[in-house]
Amino acid sequence: MGCSMTELPVIGAQVLCRRVPDDAFERYSARPVRTLEDYQKMAAIRAAVFMSEQDCPYEEEFDGNDLCATHFLVFDGPQPVGTLRMRWFAGFAKLERVVLLRSQRGRPALQVMLAEAFELVARKGYTMMIAQIQARLWPVWSRTFKCRIVPGRPRFWFSDYEYIEIEIPVPHHPQALSADEDPMVMIRPEGLWDKPGVLDASVGRSGQPDVAA
Repeated sequence: MGCSMTELPVIGAQVLCRRVPDDAFERYSARPVRTLEDYQKMAAIRAAVFMSEQDCPYEEEFDGNDLCATHFLVFDGPQPVGTLRMRWFAGFAKLERVVLLRSQRGRPALQVMLAEAFELVARKGYTMMIAQIQARLWPVWSRTFKCRIVPGRPRFWFSDYEYIEIEIPVPHHPQALSADEDPMVMIRPEGLWDKPGVLDASVGRSGQPDVAA
């Protein structure tokens, strides 16, 4: 399932340049990493691509930010085939480490993963993302989602590649979470705010009524 109880990530898909084929959501699914097993799948994909294909050193790929970020996985059936990372700042989110296994490049897996990830970003109330992309990949990303190069920002280098900064506007989500949300909603697993979680089931032990929406 995606990051909400809606059938498709309608808001997140609006950030993409091309419409996601409906049958893509039948083949592919994407979700936030919530378990150690999923975390290991994410790390395996990034090691296979960034370390093996791009010869990135381990300490540069796993840079100390992974345990304070939200990760997404996209699956082709039961098999994990891609991942991305998001970090959260005041007023904006940062998109990072977007990657697919070689066999999935050019297929809708990327669109499904991005649509679901952008849906979560919007649901959390963000309307702006930034990303630092390899300069050589600007033509690819500018055709993938709606974005622009941040004006006045210099190009820079790290891990042997030239980078530029881009902005990715995100539409306002009509169900964006706020500080006055039902407390039971706010403690549910990331991205599953519309579905009662394990702590909802514990309410009955207290002898109090379930006040969750």
